[in-house]
Amino acid sequence: MSESSYFRACIDRMEGYVPGAQPAGTVYAKLNANENPYPPSPKVLAGLAEAANGLLRLYPDAMATPLRQKIAEYHGISPERVLVGNGSDDLLTMILRSFVDEGQVVAAPRPTYPLYEVLVNIQNGTMRWVDFPDDFSLPPGLAVPGARVTFLANPNSPSGTWIDPDAIDAFAARIEGILVVDEAYVDFADGHCLGLLDRRPNVILLRSFSKSFSLCGVRVGYGLASESIVEGLTKVKDSYNVNRFAVAAGIAALDDVAAMRANAAILRAERARLAEGLERLGFSVLPSHANFVAAVCTDPSAPEVAEALAREGILIRTFGDPRLADWVRISLGTPEQNTRVLGEIERLVGSKTQ
Repeated sequence: MSESSYFRACIDRMEGYVPGAQPAGTVYAKLNANENPYPPSPKVLAGLAEAANGLLRLYPDAMATPLRQKIAEYHGISPERVLVGNGSDDLLTMILRSFVDEGQVVAAPRPTYPLYEVLVNIQNGTMRWVDFPDDFSLPPGLAVPGARVTFLANPNSPSGTWIDPDAIDAFAARIEGILVVDEAYVDFADGHCLGLLDRRPNVILLRSFSKSFSLCGVRVGYGLASESIVEGLTKVKDSYNVNRFAVAAGIAALDDVAAMRANAAILRAERARLAEGLERLGFSVLPSHANFVAAVCTDPSAPEVAEALAREGILIRTFGDPRLADWVRISLGTPEQNTRVLGEIERLVGSKTQ
């Protein structure tokens, strides 16, 4: 009997999610995982230090109540409409556990966050992909009949593109299942879908502290939905899914939203500069509303660009998906890092034309 035969058949068949590389050594610029190049607010570091006390011997609050209340205050809603998770990925797991049985359908446009499919496969559900049109607008066929859940990352990853909330509102009204609007990158965009919560009872919004608040290492995210949906999701969450440090960090981050917005403004300006520079070098750049830029390149190829930058200690993201073979995704760094990226790519392009 082979060892793999102990697993459920759907686990044997599936491929796991492959996150961006986390190298052990020092690199000049780690721009492959959409992490924020700026540290979190000093208030976060102070809050973490304060949380490192004798209370660590006790379990944390099962509902992360202080952070839940802080998030509710930030968005002007009741705490009963907030659920906190170990990163927003934790919320994705809760959603699929709650709404999708074996064989049931989950829909999403592609390309998008590949973890959606991994989690559907764990449930032994059926993933129905609908390709984005060339302009990355809402796909006409995304209202898949019978879909229990539809995922829509907005801004999308890996493209960085954005769909107007009015179009999403109209879409939510047309479908019978749950619509999950994943707003992990929304603080770098020009709008949001918070207004849908009071109009569309089938909408769940997901937010993350990882990107704009610089808290990837803490792992804290949250979902916003109707009270009844939050109550149902609570039934399937892990007992103590958010630790004391994550609660302290999230509260402190929301005590200094101005620091987050200041960093986001710098990154938005750098996004425009990086996109303009890549276009000048002959790349086709997608219009990004996130903290990264996606570009299509054929000469030099995407692997050539990534390898040339890696030799200089700069990590960016390429993709194993054949449909994205010509794509590179470059997370926004500091102005100095972004200047270095453009300079190295310009040297590579120049060497190809000699």
